[in-house]
Amino acid sequence: MTNPLETSAGPSTARTDRMPVVFVGHGSPMNAIEDNRFNRGFAALRGLVPKPKAIVAISAHCFVNGTYLTAQPNPRTIHDFGGFPRALYEIEYPAPGNVDLARRIRTLLGEQRAALSTDWGLDHGTWCVLRCMFPEADVPVLQLSIDRRLEPARHYELARSLAELRDEGVLLLGSGNVVHNLRDAFRRMQTGDTETPEWARSFDATVRDIVLQHDHEALVSLWPQHESAALAHPTPDHFLPLLYAHAASTDADAVRFPMEGFDLGSVSMRNIVWG
Repeated sequence: MTNPLETSAGPSTARTDRMPVVFVGHGSPMNAIEDNRFNRGFAALRGLVPKPKAIVAISAHCFVNGTYLTAQPNPRTIHDFGGFPRALYEIEYPAPGNVDLARRIRTLLGEQRAALSTDWGLDHGTWCVLRCMFPEADVPVLQLSIDRRLEPARHYELARSLAELRDEGVLLLGSGNVVHNLRDAFRRMQTGDTETPEWARSFDATVRDIVLQHDHEALVSLWPQHESAALAHPTPDHFLPLLYAHAASTDADAVRFPMEGFDLGSVSMRNIVWG
């Protein structure tokens, strides 16, 4: 099969340097238009990774019944939120897609386990981050959905199938939050209580330690077994992108945390780079 990332001049004779893997705590959609330390953190990630040939994003906001890959030449920008300023709904992130790469990734995942889709596009978990990292929108972007029916171990197994893409200049980007409890965050926003609760600190610190130890089994079993798991993630949608990113890493990868801290008291904005 022809490699969809080869240029018209043919494949390089040299092995492509292994691309890092990134997990981003994307937080509020307002990070797309506000000037704050979080979106400056997104922009700073560009300096930590080579410019990729393509990006495969796993966003918490495509949590559906099935594993799907966007397969449009020009995926649409999805404004999957409500009640925000008009400026947010006017944002477009016109990155191209790569249908041939989508077909190849489906093969890697297993054609019985994954399908191509033109019904979705790039949701705010993807474009809020990428418009800061790559504002030119000139890198092809695919988005991979998260199948809500699968157990964490199955997600991890799927994600391991993507690891070889790193050697072909593909950036694997997980976008969620290490701690994400919107009910708690909204309550704190209404009351003005910005103190980070111990359960949020505990879960965030546990993830940090597990990632530093490259402990794949511990991460897979963290939700819902951890004592703070139910509070940190009432639903697993913002946790699972972390599994996809971690699964594509190796024990040889250096681990960096270019952004740490909390928004709205309990939303962890931790970013992680492997490699």
